[in-house]
Formats: sequence, C-alpha cells, structure tokens
Amino acid sequence: MDAVNHQFRLAARPVGLPKPSDWTYAEEPVREPADGEVLVKIEYVSLDPAMRGWMNEGRSYIPPVGIGEVMRSFAAGEVIASKDPDVAVGEHVGGLLGVQEYALASGKGVVKVDTSLAPLPVYLGTLGMPGVTAYFGLLDIGQPQAGNTVVVSGAAGAVGGLVGQIAKLKDCRVVGIAGGEQKCRHLVEELGFDAAIDYKSQDVGAALTEHCPNGIDIYFDNVGGEILDAALAHLARRARVVICGAISQYNANGAMKGPSNYMALLVQHASMTGFVMSDYFDRYAEAVREMAGWLAAGKIVSREDIAEGLENFPEVLLRLFKGENTGKLVLKL
Repeated sequence: MDAVNHQFRLAARPVGLPKPSDWTYAEEPVREPADGEVLVKIEYVSLDPAMRGWMNEGRSYIPPVGIGEVMRSFAAGEVIASKDPDVAVGEHVGGLLGVQEYALASGKGVVKVDTSLAPLPVYLGTLGMPGVTAYFGLLDIGQPQAGNTVVVSGAAGAVGGLVGQIAKLKDCRVVGIAGGEQKCRHLVEELGFDAAIDYKSQDVGAALTEHCPNGIDIYFDNVGGEILDAALAHLARRARVVICGAISQYNANGAMKGPSNYMALLVQHASMTGFVMSDYFDRYAEAVREMAGWLAAGKIVSREDIAEGLENFPEVLLRLFKGENTGKLVLKL
C-alpha cells in the first residue's frame, strides 16, 4: 500500500495546557494488516478531557501515553483491509485508534458500528464512550429516584448533557452548571433541563440555594475545584456524589485543589464515588442499546461539535479546557 499516514505523537509531558512543542506531527508508510488485524481509514477522532490525564506520567487507571507514541484517542472510520474473518472491508468500526489518518488494530479490539442507524460522530458521543459514561455513572452510581434533584457540572459537555437528559427520563429535577448564557440556554431549551447556572456570571453557591431548596440528591461532577465545593455545601440527606472528572484541575501547574467541604459527606450521611467507563466494558453493549433506543424515539438529543482537519488537532484539543465546545467535540479528518 502506497498511502502515507499522518499522525500526532507525544513529544513531551505537558506542563499546564499542552503547547505545540508537546507534539510531533509525523508521517509513516501505511502497512498491510497482519493476521487478525484490520486497517482502518479514520474519519473522525474523538477529543475528550481524559486525554489530558493520559499525557501525564504517574499512577492512574490506565498507563500514560509514552513519549514518541501516537496520541491515544477514540476514533471511528472504515475498514479498508482486513485479515480478521469477523471484520469485513467496508464495515465501520470504532475504538482506541489514535490521533492519525490510518490505524492498524486487532479485529477483536474494535467495535462495529451501524451508520444506517446514526452518523459516525454519534458513535463517538451519545453511542460511544461519553454516552456509556453518562449512563452507568448516573444509573449505577447515582441511583436516581423519581423526584430527586440532580445537579450536573460541565453540563453542556458530551457527558454532562447526557447525564441531565437521562435524569429527566427518570423523572428527576435537573439543574445544570455551565459557562456562558448560550450554553445555559442550550441546556434548558434544547436538552430539557429544569434550570441552568452560569458559573461565569452567577454566584454558584447562591444559585444552588435558589434552585435546590431541599438540597442536592445526586451531584454528577465533571469539573472539580470550587464548583465541587459549592455542591458539597448543598447536599441533601444520603446524597450521592459521582466523580466522573475534574476538568478545572487537569492543567494545574501546582497541586490539585481538593474538596474543603468534604465533611458534608459525614453530616449528610452522603457518599462520594469515583469511576471510569472501563469499569463497565463488559456491559458496554447494554448502555449503547438503551441509548440508541432513546435516541431513535426522540427521548434524548445528541449534540456534536465538529471541527475539521487533523493538522488542527493541538489547537482544537484546547477548546475542551477553555470551555469552547457545546456537546461532543469531534475532529473530522
């Protein structure tokens, strides 16, 4: 095969926000798949906050990306060559394929997707990792009950927007926290949230007092920092705090800011539980099936924020940490 593969490799461990010198834009020939492998021409790359953590050295739930390695990311595309009898040329698949134009992967390591049911970018969002994260994080850990008050931070992002919508399906009252008037309007008018708090222009603590007069039953946290502290100060009895992410802290140059209001967990007999989507790999299909049904029935809305051009990856990634995306941020190749 004569094709050339362009890819982004990690050149240095970022300090603070990733900068252009932390990447190498490389190219290499595309080779044919070996037995059991498939060759995927990537069409869309998923940009997720978790990618920032994967760049750091140190102990985590997954080994860091090595210096010189292709940047890890979820991606989706078309199989153009296959040495796996179970995966045919022409099928579309998704998986941890990396920030590159072509990917060789084990046929067992990719998931087939049906583009007749939903466009490919949806399989990187609502019917992919963010959707599965929202589904199990809320339903398994949050344990919503009808009438509960659910508060979601990072609510206009890929995971947060789905958490709020699923909570509404479970007859909960939902308050979203997001940055900017436009995002807050999106939460209420398009996603059906009961209320939205603009952390950029409002006092989050005062707004939580207003919108959650009986306290917060479930707090789904994607942000950490001061907003987590504000939520902890408003917990109801036996509240469940779900720790999904802490995007406000990922690019901190010093120590992470931890919750100073954690004693609220004791006073309110509450729990705080962290999780990652990989905890639920064996039940992945269950979540996708349920989410696909809700999507087809018009019970949930899928929102993708699509940027273009592999060469723009470094600057598009930064949109996540500047709060410039609404919905699932995806890079179209």
